[in-house]
Amino acid sequence: MPSDPDIRKQTAWELNRRTRLAVPAFAGGFLYLLSAIIITSTLNGLPTVGPLQGLGPAISGEANPAVSPRTDEVKFISHHAFPLIAGSILAAIAIGALTLILLLLFNAAAFRRPTIWRPARLLVLGGGIAVALASIAHEIVYAIETHNFSVGHDFTRNAVDNALTKGTPNQVVAYLSLLAGLSLVVGMIVVLLNSMRSGLLPRWMAILGMFSGLLILLPNVGATLQLIPAFWLVMMGILLAGRWMNGDPPAWEAGEARPWPTRAQMQAERSARSKGEPVPAAARVGDVAPAAKPQQTGTSRKRRRKGGARG
Repeated sequence: MPSDPDIRKQTAWELNRRTRLAVPAFAGGFLYLLSAIIITSTLNGLPTVGPLQGLGPAISGEANPAVSPRTDEVKFISHHAFPLIAGSILAAIAIGALTLILLLLFNAAAFRRPTIWRPARLLVLGGGIAVALASIAHEIVYAIETHNFSVGHDFTRNAVDNALTKGTPNQVVAYLSLLAGLSLVVGMIVVLLNSMRSGLLPRWMAILGMFSGLLILLPNVGATLQLIPAFWLVMMGILLAGRWMNGDPPAWEAGEARPWPTRAQMQAERSARSKGEPVPAAARVGDVAPAAKPQQTGTSRKRRRKGGARG
């Protein structure tokens, strides 16, 4: 167990970091949502190719037409490269704020739960940086490839596929994005799970954070679902600023694990309150179950009585 000076030093460091990260957490939530809105609204104007348009050349006997039906789609992306890159930059800033928050939670959870999986810190750090850079690189590569297609003379289906997905730069960025996203999500799940078990985060915040990590791994799910990671970042800003409803989770100030009660313990608390009985210590939110006291045997009681009689 850490000594009292170590606990005071750790909690003072955490308080300082929380104060500094509160505003970036707020900003990260708004920027992530703004990024999703910009990218989604830009792609809403993307020309679509229906089944009949796609099968038209094949029906007319052209296996590989000189101009693919998806040519307008590639040109549209090329002409709207700036808002797509701007949106990816905003998302990268938000991911940077998320990474800093997860590193703080890892350090706080590791102090209270030394059994935490230590490689999670490297996964969060490396994955967070790589995801932020990959989101920008993806749009830059898209802009370059679609621009080269637009100013070229080859508008066949193969040229469209190379510009959008099958080109070497696109494939490299896609694989790096996948690996970086998986790294960040795995590290995020480990950190949030241990933060919940040590009492640093309420259960619903930890679960919502894990789900947010999966949505970050799948950025093309639309602006509506991207509200969830944005909301989680804003709520983390409230917690880090010390403005959480009903006060901070006790584990922050205590400097030790204060696990949240289980469902059975919460039911025991409600039952005790309804009957007007004292609430069991283990059922109180943020409290650790007290160690059981050894029961006195009949022999020890008899010895005490004899001792009292002699006195």
